[in-house]
Amino acid sequence: MTQSTRPIDIRLRRKSRLLRLEYADGSCHELPFELLRVYSPSAEVRGHGTGPGTLQTGKRQVDITGAEMVGNYAVKLTFSDGHDSGLFTWDYLRDLGDRQQQVWQDYLRRLEEQGGSRD
Repeated sequence: MTQSTRPIDIRLRRKSRLLRLEYADGSCHELPFELLRVYSPSAEVRGHGTGPGTLQTGKRQVDITGAEMVGNYAVKLTFSDGHDSGLFTWDYLRDLGDRQQQVWQDYLRRLEEQGGSRD
């Protein structure tokens, strides 16, 4: 972890369903709860090996119901569907924010290819 990946401010915007992360370099990422849920770094979502992991469907309305700091390197998020097994490291969150448009498009493409739905 580098200083640039650790946020200086973290806010849950429950009404807009966004996790807002601000960084010392002045950058800011607003990550939708749905994106965080479908890209959870848990083994349940990512799988136990290589590859895209398990496609998550029906997460459009998911909320974050809890956030717990884990040491100085991560946050554990609890979602309204009961999922709480992923540790979101600062490096992972920064990367997800930097690549947000790309990973979201990848998710939508996978949904279409596999006949899944966000609802």
